[in-house]
Amino acid sequence: MAIFARLKQILLGDPLNPFSPNILRHVSLIAFMAWIGLGADGLSSSCYGPEEAYIALGALNTHLALYIAIAMAVTVFIISLGYNQVIELFPSGGGGYKVASQLLGSYFGLISGAALIVDYTLTITVSIASGMDAVFSMLPHWTFEYKLLVESLTILFLLGINLRGMKESIKFLLPIFVGFFIVHVLLIVYGIAAQSKGLLPLIPDTLQETKQLASTMGWFPLLALMLHAYSLGSGTYTGLEAVSNNVNRLTEPRVKTGKWTMFYMALSLSFTAGGFILLYLLWQAKPMAGQTLNAVVFHSILGDSPFGKVALVITLALEAGLLFVAANTGFLGGPSVLANMAVDGWVPSRFRHLSTRLVIQNGVIVFGIFALAILLLSRGRVSWLVILYSINVFITFSLSLLGLCVYWAKQRSKASPNWAFRLSFSFFAFVITSSILCVTLTTKFRSGGWVTVLITCAVIACCLLIKKHYRALTKKLNDLDAELKQPIAVNNLSPLPIDSQLPTAVILIGKSSGIGMHTLLCVLRMFPRHFKNFIFLSAGIVDVGSFTGQAALMQMQHEVNDMLRYFVDYCHQYGIASQALAAYGTDTVEELSKLSEEVGKKFPNCIFFASKLIFENENWITRFLHNETAIALQRQLHLQGKELVILPMRI
Repeated sequence: MAIFARLKQILLGDPLNPFSPNILRHVSLIAFMAWIGLGADGLSSSCYGPEEAYIALGALNTHLALYIAIAMAVTVFIISLGYNQVIELFPSGGGGYKVASQLLGSYFGLISGAALIVDYTLTITVSIASGMDAVFSMLPHWTFEYKLLVESLTILFLLGINLRGMKESIKFLLPIFVGFFIVHVLLIVYGIAAQSKGLLPLIPDTLQETKQLASTMGWFPLLALMLHAYSLGSGTYTGLEAVSNNVNRLTEPRVKTGKWTMFYMALSLSFTAGGFILLYLLWQAKPMAGQTLNAVVFHSILGDSPFGKVALVITLALEAGLLFVAANTGFLGGPSVLANMAVDGWVPSRFRHLSTRLVIQNGVIVFGIFALAILLLSRGRVSWLVILYSINVFITFSLSLLGLCVYWAKQRSKASPNWAFRLSFSFFAFVITSSILCVTLTTKFRSGGWVTVLITCAVIACCLLIKKHYRALTKKLNDLDAELKQPIAVNNLSPLPIDSQLPTAVILIGKSSGIGMHTLLCVLRMFPRHFKNFIFLSAGIVDVGSFTGQAALMQMQHEVNDMLRYFVDYCHQYGIASQALAAYGTDTVEELSKLSEEVGKKFPNCIFFASKLIFENENWITRFLHNETAIALQRQLHLQGKELVILPMRI
């Protein structure tokens, strides 16, 4: 065990104290770091989104790409401004999931959350697969048989560095992101400047060719062609929602930091996406087998000189590297979505817990496993993965913007300033994103879009079953709390002195007062007048709900102390010596184990008691939905030579 603990410390780092006054500053992100960690997904999409749109226009209609470039840049800012409103309204994070849940209803929130789960999983998979395609295209052909293995190991590597912490993973990948951005900005500026003679007549030539094409094929088919190409480039906008999902991880003031991060993301993405399309037009790039359109146009810009060849390799390597940074966004944003859904009971509650490094560890591991499974299922085929990838994000976009429309419409009755403008803007953005969703779903459904719809529906179905279980359990526990709630005669309380040498019952208390009272009454009934002391232990757990600031942490501590005071006062009013102890941390079993060891030394004649919920049709699923704290703690206490009696409680 000591060796395992040491290895864990080496791999993950020293534990962090969630109650340290400076801990939030240590783990939170400034706008620049958030742009790198959360904006890489959006920026990396400029490597393939504009190319998809440009190629969809066909070799004879490339002049229409100018409209696509403008539309892409404008759309990026429209969606970003929409998510600025989300950041304002939900500064505690949650993004599209919370918007849909609180403004449209819980089931709309479920759809949005399920779409984000699938989207973030595909973010990891498609980014790794696409990045490795770029890397292996520069290697000998015989190495291709190892590509899938290297992709799998890369996912496991990213999983490992994210278990150390969000900030740590971003710092590790920072040079790649910065290198990509600087090199590509320079190439775009130089590429446009080198073709400046062709830039000035580009607009009038485009307008003239558009009129000629419209007279040949008609305006409606022309608009349909442009809309089709525009929708196929929808992958460009993925990742813009990541900031709103993780506002709670930003430095104070969070809203201001979030808005600056969105501005950096929108500016960088619109510049690179629009810039790439301009380069395709000005340098008349044509698709070539085995090469991306970016590789073709950069080769034209850099030439065949030794310097140009080296610069091209570095540029393509940085593109591949950025895709790996983008894959990391899935590990940053995905677990936050799971955690927020766990708070509402859609997924197992263990996904809201934090590790000793204050990371949503269970969520990171699950996303790593899911991404690995989809990678192996698809055999790393990027063309198939991209089809799955670009649908779900627009489900979330559309629901978020629809929620904002509902919100601002309701503000009308409250005479809220600027409600009309914000309502109009939100509705306009909703029309854009929902239109892209419909076109994308229609055009890509048969070619693989049905798979992502099927996977998303499967996630929704699982969430509904989990919610049904938790809802039924919550109702029964609330009924139990009400049934076993005992009145406390505050005026008659007279604490008795505790003799540590006398028989002592140590009772573990959780969040339910009914379960705690059930345990206490069972002990009193089973061992009448045997125990002279009653010690109550409880662990306050720092999870995504309480780790949002000092006020939330104090509230959690207050609730734990109130629960323990209730049981101590109950014992005192019947003349029973009692005491309560609490510990706070990120792991229930670990904190209770430490408390139990402390109590065991002070009270040598003690026996520990805890209740365990027993379900009529218990299986591995019900065990996964609950933490099995009593059984895990029993093993820890047995190793200490202590006795823990588990009292069954049938539900």
